[in-house]
Amino acid sequence: MADVETPVSGGQYFASPPPNIKFISSGCELLDCVLGGGWAIGRIANVVGDRSTGKTLLAIEAAANFASAFLNGHIFYREAEAAFDLDYAEALGMPIDRISFNKPDEFVTVEDFYNDLSQCLEQIGTDGIGLYILDSLDALSDKAEIGRGIEEGTFGASKAKQLSQVFRRITQKVKKSNVCVIIVSQVRDNIGVAFGEKHTRSGGRALDFYASQILWLARIKNLTKTRKSITRTTGIIVRAKCKKNKVGIPYRECDFPITFGYGVDDFTANLDWLKSIKRLEDIGLDEKGVKALLNSAGTMSPEEYTLKSDEIATEVRDIWSEIETSFLPTRKKYGQS
Repeated sequence: MADVETPVSGGQYFASPPPNIKFISSGCELLDCVLGGGWAIGRIANVVGDRSTGKTLLAIEAAANFASAFLNGHIFYREAEAAFDLDYAEALGMPIDRISFNKPDEFVTVEDFYNDLSQCLEQIGTDGIGLYILDSLDALSDKAEIGRGIEEGTFGASKAKQLSQVFRRITQKVKKSNVCVIIVSQVRDNIGVAFGEKHTRSGGRALDFYASQILWLARIKNLTKTRKSITRTTGIIVRAKCKKNKVGIPYRECDFPITFGYGVDDFTANLDWLKSIKRLEDIGLDEKGVKALLNSAGTMSPEEYTLKSDEIATEVRDIWSEIETSFLPTRKKYGQS
């Protein structure tokens, strides 16, 4: 009977974050659970989404959390779209003074990306630890494309081939290092596809093979507030789905709110999730209690808010692990004990 009721060791491995991998918090406890513990260090992660789905915000949150967790860590932010707002990022908590930024005209091609990442990995070395962010892959060309017209039928094909070569060369270097590489990608419509995925990303399928974590983001709802008969959009709710995960269980998803001028609202996300799975009693609240807590959050002292937020996040993490364990296989294979 024990064999039926107890998960086997192979499945149990992913019920909670693997102990041999370091993680960077995403800034959202639920998203950390979806990712298997956060952004994995020593791996490549790909964040894919349409415009205004929080891709850059998640990169900012990752940089802030990395800087807090690793005081001697190196952070490289490579912005290829020439649209990054430093002041806004700093207002959201990004530690600007800890980050190495590129100049836009120095980061144009896939070759620039490969050379730069190689240099950064060498700079960090085997004893250091780092975070490298590329925002975004779509903004890069390759040398063969520069100066060639869009009308030529091979436009974009050489970039995909080049990226495949780049990631094949770089993946092992990243895995041997203590560096997390987060690559932001934009969504493209998959024209002419009757079955399968309706959306894709540019640059071919290289990241499908070489990334350890692939996270797709979608905006599912706008958040609004009405004051004195005036209604304004104050944020969005984003759905995140991990379509590939080599450090956790894939195809897990979660919803979380993003408030303009604030960022990811982890506090509200956790309470909403506990409410949705009918586990509010685990934190000693009912629906009225949740409303009262959310209304009072803005008046709490920073210490009180952090304490309450951490307490709820711990419950969310434990309950998520409990749920995952309940779905693990119980049949043994290959002589498992």
